[in-house]
Amino acid sequence: MTEQSAPIVPVPEAPVPAREESASAASENRAWAVAFAGWLVPGLGHALQRMWGRALVVFVAVGLLVIAGASMRGNVFTSNGNDAFDTLGYIADLGTGCFYFLARFMERTGADVSHAGGDYGTRFLATAGVLNLLAALHAFEAARGRKA
Repeated sequence: MTEQSAPIVPVPEAPVPAREESASAASENRAWAVAFAGWLVPGLGHALQRMWGRALVVFVAVGLLVIAGASMRGNVFTSNGNDAFDTLGYIADLGTGCFYFLARFMERTGADVSHAGGDYGTRFLATAGVLNLLAALHAFEAARGRKA
C-alpha cells in the first residue's frame, strides 16, 4: 500500500487590517506634530509626551542661551544672507523657534560683533537653535517609540 499525500496548497497571508494601517499613519502624524511643537516652543514636544523634566530643561536652556546671546548683542541672522555662512546662521537661529522673534526684538540696536562679547553672543544664539532642533528630533523619535 502506498500512502498518498495531500497536495500542498500555499496559504495566502492574511492582509493587514485597515485599522492597523490607519493607526500607524496616525502615530506617524502625531510624531511629526510633536516634533513641530517641540521646535516651535522649546520643550513642548517633550511636555506633550509627559516628559516634564526634559521639557523644563530644554525650555530653560534654550531660553537662557537666547537671552544671554541677545544680551551680549550677538548677531541674529536674517533670511537675506550674503553667503552660505549667513544662511547656516539663519537656520541655526531659526532653530530656536519662538525665541527667534524674542532675539530679533532684543536686537533693536543691532549686533556688536566687534567685541568678544558680541561674538560669543552669536555663538550662544546658534547653540540655542541647534540644541532645540536636537531636542525636537528626540521628541520625534520618542513619539515614534524609538527613544525613551
